Amino acid sequence: MNSSHDHVYMARAIQMARRGFYTTHPNPRVGCVIVRDGEIVGEGAHLRAGEGHAEVNALANAGDKAKGAEVYVTLEPCSHYGRTPPCSQALIDAGVKRVVSAMEDPNPEVAGKGIKLLNSAGIETVTGVMQAEAESLNPGFLKRMRTGKPFVRSKIAMSLDGRTAMASGESKWITSVDARLDVQRLRASSDAILTGIETVLKDDPSLNIRLDELPIDIPVDVPQPLRVIVDSHLRMQHNAKMLSLDGKTMVFTTSADKKLAEKLENKGASVVTVQKSNSHVALSAVLDYLAQQQINEVLVEAGSTLNGALLQAGLIDELVIYVAPKLMGDNAKGLFHLPVLAKMSESVELNITDIRSVGKDFRITATVEKP
Repeated sequence: MNSSHDHVYMARAIQMARRGFYTTHPNPRVGCVIVRDGEIVGEGAHLRAGEGHAEVNALANAGDKAKGAEVYVTLEPCSHYGRTPPCSQALIDAGVKRVVSAMEDPNPEVAGKGIKLLNSAGIETVTGVMQAEAESLNPGFLKRMRTGKPFVRSKIAMSLDGRTAMASGESKWITSVDARLDVQRLRASSDAILTGIETVLKDDPSLNIRLDELPIDIPVDVPQPLRVIVDSHLRMQHNAKMLSLDGKTMVFTTSADKKLAEKLENKGASVVTVQKSNSHVALSAVLDYLAQQQINEVLVEAGSTLNGALLQAGLIDELVIYVAPKLMGDNAKGLFHLPVLAKMSESVELNITDIRSVGKDFRITATVEKP
């Protein structure tokens, strides 16, 4: 089959993968399409961890028609036993003749082994078709596998003059209802939401997905994200709203006060002690720990101090900035608390990847250029 057809069917596989966009973590989002004699005979997606992988679901959909067929999958078929058997062996057993993968799986347990297993069974393989599009499905999984850290996305609401709160700290509401509803999508696609203790003390947020505000394309059984609090001295109030929800709160601290930690743990929180960095929680250590817990994507909803510390440490991968058509003045608070930058060469470079209107606001998505 020619390469143009490969792109057509891979595009469909990517579309299938999006069906599990909000529910597969910590697993990657994967789609699969099976084609025989120029006709799609089977489709499948991985929908939830522990359930069938995309290839297995597509094979079940195709039945006997999978024999002698071509398979298009957005990620190299796995070759190891996890919660489910290896997909590469399932494809061999089904008698497919050709497997086209968008990319090699960076998971060290796979990393080319699935392709090798298929080749050893006489199955033709092609890798790298629409790789960039496939990679965009799984920024967190890929980064965690490649670097040992999750993908960090910071969400910020600001005025047109770049302010996030009045001098008094008042910030409700800078943006419109439409923008705040859009944030629910970000929360639903994230494994964890990260904030600082100052935000908790000031706003007492729930940091959860509001199921009654979800768009209709997001399943109501979408998992609630882990709430992560950076609290160097364990100042978190024991009656904080988030502690009454579901026990999915993790507090990172440098404090050795066991009594304070025990009080939070009795309220259902997990308290994790990490090393210090300039008398504060070492943020890199926080992300390392979260990756070890299979956290792929972290959404930061914090003030200028924590955002500034993350940005200065080179730990933010992407910014999602909601811009409201209003002016808040010189004395209002800015986006990032950073040291004085004296030269233009010291400025932080961004690469804007998307700008669109959300209600009466604008949403700017930008990646952070790393030095």
